[in-house]
Amino acid sequence: MPEYVYRAVTDKGLIVKNKVEESSKQSLIRKLKHNNLTPIQVVQVGYMSKKQKKKKRNISNMEDIMKTANSSNVFNGDARKKVTLVEKLNLMLDSTEKITNRDLVIFTQNFYLLKKANFNNIHALNTIIESTENMSLRGILEDILAGVEGGDYMYTTMEYYSNIFPYIYINMIKVGELSGSLTNSLQQAVRYLDNSADISKRVKKIVIPNVLELIGLLIMLIAGTLIAVPAIQGVYDKVGSKDTLPGITLAFSDFVNATIAHWYIPTSIIVGLVVGVTFYINTPKGKYNFHYFKYTMPIFGKLMYGLDFSRFIKAMLLNLDNGMRIQDALEVSKNVVNNYVFLSMVETSINNILIGQSWIEPFEKSGLSSAMTTEMLKIGMKTDLSEMMQKLVEYMEMDINAILDKIMKVMPQVMYSIVGIVLIFFVLVILVPMIGLYMGNFMFSAAGV
Repeated sequence: MPEYVYRAVTDKGLIVKNKVEESSKQSLIRKLKHNNLTPIQVVQVGYMSKKQKKKKRNISNMEDIMKTANSSNVFNGDARKKVTLVEKLNLMLDSTEKITNRDLVIFTQNFYLLKKANFNNIHALNTIIESTENMSLRGILEDILAGVEGGDYMYTTMEYYSNIFPYIYINMIKVGELSGSLTNSLQQAVRYLDNSADISKRVKKIVIPNVLELIGLLIMLIAGTLIAVPAIQGVYDKVGSKDTLPGITLAFSDFVNATIAHWYIPTSIIVGLVVGVTFYINTPKGKYNFHYFKYTMPIFGKLMYGLDFSRFIKAMLLNLDNGMRIQDALEVSKNVVNNYVFLSMVETSINNILIGQSWIEPFEKSGLSSAMTTEMLKIGMKTDLSEMMQKLVEYMEMDINAILDKIMKVMPQVMYSIVGIVLIFFVLVILVPMIGLYMGNFMFSAAGV
């Protein structure tokens, strides 16, 4: 059975904190509210198998907790209870087993195969739970199962675990459940997880080695400026040479020394910029502009829009195939995208339908969709929209692969260019003075020659 740590407020304003076993998160919240406790935080920290009869240490039954809710476990204000070292160690030992992307892929694949074999959700979840080795995931699946048995959709419970299930994944399941095409949505979710992992792996393979090389060069550059440059200048002064270090070396050395001496100034500027940008992005206008930048940024912009548009069309296709009107299909399908710019286009499309205009027009006028995609949708409206959307999905997948191939060709060039510029700067600032010292030409100036 899943284990939870909760914090709740009593009707007297006091805070209760404890660790309990409960069948699901929703069930625990309901029991807390039934006992006049307002939940502040409920976090799953472990899992106990139903077959395990022995009671775990430091774990209490919910009924026992309710009897002692206002006892010594209650603290407030300056009398706040301090967490002891033993309690911290217990929480560390009871921490959840990490749920990886691979765990989600295996769960989704198994669920898809069972649904394809006409298993209902309860039977499929029970079957998967029995074979799930990851105890944290197993506890979450039991929570989802409890919600389904209580009449809830799967996605409503998944939303409680947004740190485990990606936003887009949850909304793919939502579209599938609301449209009655959960099997197809699960298949799309598997592809989404696989594609995301593949893209991430390919990008990391290019970026990480070059970033590490760049960081190494920067460290060598700064260390050389702080150690080697003063040492070379010291040799010149000791022998009485009139030679000087290159101007670029002296300038960069002064810059580094000034930055270290007045470290609080660049630090304040960086912190101020980060806080300012973060605050701006969290405003409605800032978030919209940031999301628009995601679609128009160099290298990755077209890929991001292509992925969102492809997911949206796939969701539309599922809903239309299950008899939804275009307006309803747009309303449900928009949940698979988390970009304000795209959502605004979908909202405009829905409004266009209400006033008798084309729902394709906002995508066409945005300048983000290619002429081919919007033209295919227009043709579909005059012939068979579902069939044309199926062809559009196939076209988008080929287009996305082509964009990804271009990125994989451009990324190394960009990274090599950045590393190359830093390497040239390192040679000019550090290696040129060291080579000059090795050649010994400064001795002629010291001897007055």
